[in-house]
Amino acid sequence: MKKSRGRTGRKRRRKHLKSFMDGVNCSHKLEYIKLKKWLKERGFEDSNLRPAEFWGTGRGLMTTKALQAGDVIISLPEQCLLTTSTVLSSCLGGHIESWKPPVSPLLALCTFLIAEKHAGDKSPWKPYLDVLPKTYTCPACLEPDVINLLPNPLKKKAQEQKMMIQELFHSSKAFFSSLQPLFAESTGSIFNFSALEWAWCTVNTRTIYMKHPHRDCFSLEPDVYALAPYLDLLNHSPNVQVKAGFNEQTRSYEIWTNSQCKKHQEVLICYGPHDNQRLLLEYGFVAMDNPHSSVYVSADILLKYFSPLDKQRKAKISILKDHDFLENLTFGWEGPSWRLLTALRVLSLAAEQFACWRRILLGEVSSARNEQQALAAAAKICQFLTEETQHVLLQISQLKRDRENLKTHLALVEMLRSEDLKILQKSAEIICNLNLGTT
Repeated sequence: MKKSRGRTGRKRRRKHLKSFMDGVNCSHKLEYIKLKKWLKERGFEDSNLRPAEFWGTGRGLMTTKALQAGDVIISLPEQCLLTTSTVLSSCLGGHIESWKPPVSPLLALCTFLIAEKHAGDKSPWKPYLDVLPKTYTCPACLEPDVINLLPNPLKKKAQEQKMMIQELFHSSKAFFSSLQPLFAESTGSIFNFSALEWAWCTVNTRTIYMKHPHRDCFSLEPDVYALAPYLDLLNHSPNVQVKAGFNEQTRSYEIWTNSQCKKHQEVLICYGPHDNQRLLLEYGFVAMDNPHSSVYVSADILLKYFSPLDKQRKAKISILKDHDFLENLTFGWEGPSWRLLTALRVLSLAAEQFACWRRILLGEVSSARNEQQALAAAAKICQFLTEETQHVLLQISQLKRDRENLKTHLALVEMLRSEDLKILQKSAEIICNLNLGTT
């Protein structure tokens, strides 16, 4: 008897583990029942996708049947999409059309989201608004203490993102005030900074690309946004391939898979071949073992390892600048990028070899000695970035103990930095092997 009970226990554990790995079905939750009913009223028919909670990705969609390459994952009718046409057909339309200078399509969508959220139960978009995230983890929403822990290129972009939303808020105040006739409460309390930040992050992280014809009531910024309820629950994986676009025949936005997906597994799509810094900046998350990820080397770090006494230093920097070899220098899973090695080869040129710089920019190796020096510099830079990353990871673990309120945001930066560390360690190995090959 004991034996069979043990087997049943193991079987039960396996089953529990399998359901844990597959994801926990959430379609019974009231907000999803209401959302599906609302979508059905607008012509959406779906029997294969279920909202679920997954261990690795959080909230997502699972399939109730196996998907094959070429299958349509989802087909969302035009009536379900939230676009600038939706905004113009609402009570905001007349105010937007008469406002000068014209507002951007982005601001129009943000204004609509804030107004509909404020309308609460009266909003026809309430079932969708209820499943949108309450908060976001885009760099713009991070505390300054957390932003300071980001790698330098991303830190700069995060600060720019923060500044951009602040500028949008200040430049839109007069437009928001013009909407006062539509509201009983003061527009200043409805269209406040935190409401705009939430709306901006909703549009920035969740819209699909859909080109709309330009209308004179909008500024010249491209009108390429569409919010896609339910479809926007699909999470990203860099390892899957999909095809997506608006189907003019069916008047639906469709996504086809080029990969297989087993029954009860999470259906994943690819937002694009983005590295982790771009994913964090645009979507507020990091992908583990992302094949597109890389660690950036800034120009000041690059030049730190070359003597200021080199008489040709200025000329070398000028050459690299003119040929765009001081930007996008990276370490990746395959080691130092070709661009980084090219910059290092130019900077390592001896006086008598200086005339060879054109050949190096075309991808030729000038000499074994130059190659060794370039690899030695790559190894030093890699070591410096490794130590810097380890130091930041230590800071994060200390902050996680002291700042409970920042735990979620710190965990995100910790994941980014941990992925960077893996890339740098892999690059160090590759440089070591390349060095052995040149000696």
